[in-house]
Order: sequence, then C-alpha cells, then structure tokens
Amino acid sequence: MKKIGLAEGGGGSATNKFIKELFISRLGNDASEKMPDAAHVETGGRTAFTTDSFVVRPEFFPGGNIGKLAVCGTVNDLAVSGAEAEYLSLGVIIPEGYEAEKLEKIVDAIAETAKKAGVKVVCGDTKVVEKGAADGLFINTAGIGRVVKDWTAFENIKDGDAVILTSDMARHGMSVLLARGELGFEGNIESDCAPLNKMLEALHEYDVHFCRDATRGGVAAVLNEIAEGAKKGFLIRENDLPLRQDVGNLCEILGFDPLSVANEGLAVILVSASDASHVIERLKSFEEGRNACVIGFVNGEGRVILETAVGGKRVVDMPAGELLPRIC
Repeated sequence: MKKIGLAEGGGGSATNKFIKELFISRLGNDASEKMPDAAHVETGGRTAFTTDSFVVRPEFFPGGNIGKLAVCGTVNDLAVSGAEAEYLSLGVIIPEGYEAEKLEKIVDAIAETAKKAGVKVVCGDTKVVEKGAADGLFINTAGIGRVVKDWTAFENIKDGDAVILTSDMARHGMSVLLARGELGFEGNIESDCAPLNKMLEALHEYDVHFCRDATRGGVAAVLNEIAEGAKKGFLIRENDLPLRQDVGNLCEILGFDPLSVANEGLAVILVSASDASHVIERLKSFEEGRNACVIGFVNGEGRVILETAVGGKRVVDMPAGELLPRIC
C-alpha cells in the first residue's frame, strides 16, 4: 500500500500530481480546477477565498516567525489573485507543555502583521493536543477579500508579456535553513516574509495579466505551473535574476538552484510589455518592491528556458519536491 511522503507536500511536480489525482478528481469544480492561490467565487459580488496551513521549523527565524508567516502567506494568496484582502480566520493547534511566552510572541506577530496588511482576524479556533502528538505549533489561516481584478486566468497571458519578480529570490528558504543550525554555517540572512497586498493593489490600474507568489518550489515551480496551464513558454535571463550575493553563495555551496528555493515576499507578475516599466516604477516605490526587475518574457515554446550568464541555454524544470521540508 502506497504511503504519503514529504514530496507530496513539497510544492513541486509530486505535489501537483498528488492534489490532482486525490483531491481535484473527487472535489474539483469550476473554482478549484485550475488550482489558483485563491478561488474567485460568487457571493452576491466576486469574493476571493483561500486557506493555508503553516508547519515551519523552527517557528522563529530571522525576519519573522510562524505567526507573521501565516498572515503574510494568506494575505499574499489573496493579493496575487487580484483581490483586496479583508478578513482572516485563525486556527492554532498547540502541543501540551508549549511555552506561553513563545505563544504570546507569535500572537503578537499575527496582530502586528494583520494591522500592517490592513486585515482583521475575525474568527478562530484553538486545540491543545497531548504531549507527543505534535512536534510544535501548527497554524491554519483562511482569508477572504473583494475581487478587483482577475489575475488567475491563464488565457489572459500573451506572447511577449514581461516577466517581473517583485523582489530578490531564495531569502526565506536560506534564512530558515540557517536558523535550523544543522549545517554548521553562520550567516545574517533575513527571510523576505512580508505582506504584499498594499503593493500589489497599487498595480490594479495596469495591464497585469497574471500574478502568483513564489513560495514552495520557488520561481521555477511558478513558471512551470503557468507554462503548463497557459500552454506558453518563458525565456528568462540569468544575468537579470535578482539574487543577493550571500544567498547565492550559500545556494551554490549547498547545491541548490535559487530558482527552486522558497520565498515568502516575492510575486511573479506577467504584464504587457508596454506597461512593464510603469509597473517596475510603481513596485520600487514600496519597500517590498525595491529590488523588482524584469527577468524575461513569455514566448510560445511551452517550456521555461534560462539564458545563462555565458550565453548558453538550459531548461528549468518543475522541482520534483520541496528542497527544504517544513519551510512554511
């Protein structure tokens, strides 16, 4: 009998196959079949609805903790769908014996981040499980918001669209990895964990065709998901990829492709070429978008191709699974 492994939860090709074969085949409908970050549903007006669970280890890392991460992850899923985030739910599973001081810090981070994002936590639930039933705190958040634009439709993507990254890559994954203290490395890499909704709402006036946040599986997973859904390809340029030197050095030492490492404050935006410079200018007016840049464009080839720094080309495949389990 087959048993579920970490790859099924890792955000790569194994996860996509797992979700489609087990969940979408049984529960799929018009809102969920394309597996958007947030589903757009009719409730007397167009509403975006999303949910996410957070199991990151360690629960505290440079630049954030599991509480901040939970708010950012859910708010960002609403924002990249083209919605204005409004309300969150909060579910917390607490192991018996958990330190009250740690829990207070996490709830404080939830409150602070929700205030920054301009959303309200309006309902919730707590459960305490017996010692040994969980290895730490687990959080689930759901979010709803008002749909302003539909940035989830693959059919809106056009050949020639510019591909924009709103920030530099791979910081979250490398920050959490260093915080685990398992490799003997020391560094000062802070996670990019941040709510992106105010920045992305400022783009509603532009000709944005698609948007998605590059969490598990990183930029590589997002581009491959889009390529499959839209039947389009991408040509991206290695020289244009935004990557901090210390993050790039650590990825190189560990043999990780930065394109496949998780982010928690980075969105991939596809926008008409004529609006690309205006979108970059607007993004750079926000702290979260100061490193925004165009990395390539959409083409009709159906694959994700990277033009390397030396002028060669290689295929960027969908990651098989998460390089770093328990990263979010």
